[in-house]
Amino acid sequence: MKKTIAVSVVLALAPVMQAAAQQGDAAAGKAKVEEVCAACHGVNGVSVSDTIPNLAAQRAAYIQAQLRAFREGARKAPNATSTIATMAAIANQLSQADIVNVAAYYASLPGPASGAKSAQLPNVAKTNLTFPENFKDTYYANPAALQAAKEGRPLPDGSYLIAEVFAAKLDAEQKPVMGSDGFYVPEKPLFYTAMATGADWGKDIPEMLRNGNWNYAVFTLDKKHRAINQAECLGCHKPLDNMSYTFTLKQLSAVK
Repeated sequence: MKKTIAVSVVLALAPVMQAAAQQGDAAAGKAKVEEVCAACHGVNGVSVSDTIPNLAAQRAAYIQAQLRAFREGARKAPNATSTIATMAAIANQLSQADIVNVAAYYASLPGPASGAKSAQLPNVAKTNLTFPENFKDTYYANPAALQAAKEGRPLPDGSYLIAEVFAAKLDAEQKPVMGSDGFYVPEKPLFYTAMATGADWGKDIPEMLRNGNWNYAVFTLDKKHRAINQAECLGCHKPLDNMSYTFTLKQLSAVK
């Protein structure tokens, strides 16, 4: 089974605004930030990458409004793996008090220096995955994962899933070409994405992000690790706890 993606750029998202912010406890907000938000937005509101916004010195009303919009579905995710889906998964675990306190904390910070970036948190920057030696196709699930899926059991520690990701073929108008099977026609291989679960692999990951013992990785075409922030993968898969944190459990159970 080939996995394909169509590359696109989101230029802008309309902000959800609210006139005034509720007053929060910045100290309590800092504790929540250190627990989970810092994995992407940094303890001091300086994000870990160019694709994630800085929150230091942002208006509390704006942060509160955005978090509520994520939690209540006012900001819709275009697909299950979008940044909005990840933020929705986190916001759904925040109480109203958490939202107000986190907003108060980030609003209390000085603005970031130009070009500054935070280091990733060690517990989500590392991964235990290695490239599987017996991978020979565009998609692979090891025997432990397949057997559990067929028997209707949660995928156990020792399960490994990996897929080769392709760019979609484009037509003359630069639109993705759809095949007769309803999927984009793959053209150029880009990289591999993988997830695996092992004993105690999740013990150092914050509970709001933790996916059991699952870890994630991206490999280049020459099977080398590509740097990723596991927090984004963990947040995306977090709502799938009743499906072993996978998007393909049903498909795995149907493999002959």
